Amino acid sequence: MAVATPARMGADPGLFTPASVTWQLHGDPMMWVAGIRALYLQALHPRAVRGVMANSDFRRDAWGRLMRTANFVGTTTYGTTEAAERAGARVRKIHGMLGATDPETGERYGVDDPELLLWVHCAEIDSYLHVVRRSGFPLTDAQADRYLAEHRVSARLVGLDPTAVPADGQEMAAYFEQTRPRLAAGADARDVYDFLLRPPAHPLLIPAREVLWRRVARLAYAALPPYAHELYGTPAPEPAVVTRRLRATGTVLRCVPARLRWQLPPKHILRAMARLGPAARPAPYKVGS
Repeated sequence: MAVATPARMGADPGLFTPASVTWQLHGDPMMWVAGIRALYLQALHPRAVRGVMANSDFRRDAWGRLMRTANFVGTTTYGTTEAAERAGARVRKIHGMLGATDPETGERYGVDDPELLLWVHCAEIDSYLHVVRRSGFPLTDAQADRYLAEHRVSARLVGLDPTAVPADGQEMAAYFEQTRPRLAAGADARDVYDFLLRPPAHPLLIPAREVLWRRVARLAYAALPPYAHELYGTPAPEPAVVTRRLRATGTVLRCVPARLRWQLPPKHILRAMARLGPAARPAPYKVGS
């Protein structure tokens, strides 16, 4: 059954619309855990992570970078078509001006290299789908394939040819299998690994970092595929144990009222509901077949 369209006639539903799997899934609080998993996975591509390290204040402004990523995802998911296209154009413009040097070969390359953009895209979208679904968000295999197909749109926004992007689970699995020989946990990946466990924090917040953040970061790391653990040099945890932890965490986070969660920046869901009406509220049960 398809999801009902917004009640407010003439309102722009954006690129994905409330009828998409993306609209419902991206409203889930486990997206934050999924985003951290994506960072661990993205760091395993030496050229991709070198591009980040060479062109950003990742170590000094990691929180800002995380919020900018969250803002981009929120804008492209829940914003108007114009806002999403504008966000994509801004990302493409920035990427087009940046480059990095391969530490092994000395070769200079652009961070908008399609191979690198595709890796970042696939690691991100796979992490969102994997973590949220594994934590208890109900999706059939067909709905999961719909989610991947929908994100050919977000791939286009960052400069990729949509037809070159995996559009279902089988294609995504084949992509990762093909890319694995090019992955490694070099010095940059180790920096990301260390940083995600101990990000900078005000002295008064260090206890909270140790109790809360490290627990979330370790859970995101545990959810990585076995080959990623092997590259990082750690034993892969028992899958059933990780699934139980993901489900327990998802259950706790989903007990927090959605309206309270959505008050946190960047508030894209609340703005979308104000624009489209209350029927646009994302929820798992609204995922159509």
